[in-house]
Amino acid sequence: SHHSDQQQQKQSPKKMKTTAVLATAAVATLSVLSSPVSAADCEVCIKVMQDVRDSMDKADVKSKPKVEAALGTYCSSDNLGPREKKICYYIDPIKRDVAQPFSTGMPVDRVCKRIDKTNSEICGVKFPVKTEKLEPKDLSKLRVKQLKSILADRGVECTGCLEKDEFVKKVQETEHLAGTDEF
Repeated sequence: SHHSDQQQQKQSPKKMKTTAVLATAAVATLSVLSSPVSAADCEVCIKVMQDVRDSMDKADVKSKPKVEAALGTYCSSDNLGPREKKICYYIDPIKRDVAQPFSTGMPVDRVCKRIDKTNSEICGVKFPVKTEKLEPKDLSKLRVKQLKSILADRGVECTGCLEKDEFVKKVQETEHLAGTDEF
């Protein structure tokens, strides 16, 4: 591997810079992951907030009444998925609390975390884990908590399951229920 050592010494400064940026990004990501609520926890809320923000004129975002109106318009749309509808159901009574941080230009994930303090259901709404594309070896990479939530989505209890591979097996056995987790 002597050859590759020489190549590495010849790296251009530009490439080094990219590496440094990536390292910084990785550190930033880690600090996000260590926070109690990670972005994945609020993923549906974040999508809703981003969609609402994208649907508005830049100038209107700063106006709380317009933010409330945009939330209303988004939530009354016919083509919302079941998860988005659930978020709308939760934010409808607290539109004003949502509009306040939203209008200050706060990042959408922080808006979601803030309103999650008012209603802790908000960050609990998640998109279903797509399992039908997963190979058995990928399933075993999931944490037991994730496997349990897949089963819960399917309305299945893994009674007497203790070992992770028992949960994996149950997920595989209930694959035919995967498409029915829309409510």
